[in-house]
Amino acid sequence: MNSLLDNALFGITLSLLAFEVGAFIYRKTKISFFNPLLIAITLVILVLVIFNINFDTYNKGGQFITIFLGPATVILAVPLYKQISLLKKHAFPILVGIFVGSTVGIISIILLSHVFNLQEALVRSLAPKSVTTPIGMEIAKNMQGIVPVTVISIVVSGIIGSIVGPGVCKVLKIKSKIAVGISLGTAAHAVGTTRALELGETEGAMSSLSIGIAGLMTVFLAPIIYNLINKLM
Repeated sequence: MNSLLDNALFGITLSLLAFEVGAFIYRKTKISFFNPLLIAITLVILVLVIFNINFDTYNKGGQFITIFLGPATVILAVPLYKQISLLKKHAFPILVGIFVGSTVGIISIILLSHVFNLQEALVRSLAPKSVTTPIGMEIAKNMQGIVPVTVISIVVSGIIGSIVGPGVCKVLKIKSKIAVGISLGTAAHAVGTTRALELGETEGAMSSLSIGIAGLMTVFLAPIIYNLINKLM
């Protein structure tokens, strides 16, 4: 048993099986709350806790999945390419929407962190919560934040955004496919984009566009806004 756990294939296999179970449940139920990633995370945690398996043992294989985060993000450019005419036609409002969404996201999390009197290291870690994981990790490092906290906040914001985002758009009567896609991609990055792709090709394309642009904007905006708010407070 120990030889099996010490093998890197254990972490990889467990992660893939957990996600496949999550994807199966979501396909059968079509309930947003049963997000495949959320189910996968829950199942992995349960297996580790129930069988008393150390996280480091699991992570010998689980860490290799991180390698594919970058390529997976790049692949999202495919639906964008198919909708390039929409980007050219609506370039200005799209860029403004992403800028406003990124700025509000950073300001809100920093202000709320101060309201709840969180440590500065946690504030710096939470600032890049609304960008895709590879970019968020680098921002956290540059801001001297705690990278694991950043990763967790990115995952949580993505899952919550993908679950409640479409419903919020309906409540606010946002019918523009471009606006829906931009909002999901800017607020919920890659996880939101997978949900946007289910809504339609246009939504998915605009959401995938938002991931890259929001990430680039956040690289510059997060440190500036963080320092500015600290000076004002």
